Amino acid sequence: MKSAVSILAEIPEEIHQSLKSYLESHPNWDQDRVFAAALSLFLLQNSSSEAEDSSQNHRACAKVYLETLFQQY
Repeated sequence: MKSAVSILAEIPEEIHQSLKSYLESHPNWDQDRVFAAALSLFLLQNSSSEAEDSSQNHRACAKVYLETLFQQY
């Protein structure tokens, strides 16, 4: 089952400008793809492996991260 989480977040102006510049120079990427890659990488790097279901979550985050990076348009 896939569930969606809607995110509305304020980001610092410097990050906004950097993201805008990146997206202008990388037409195969969009804002959603960048956020999915960044968030999945953050979760991979900061996940705890103590819970039994954490390995499934870790694999799921890894899958999203890799699919996002290597997505072709």
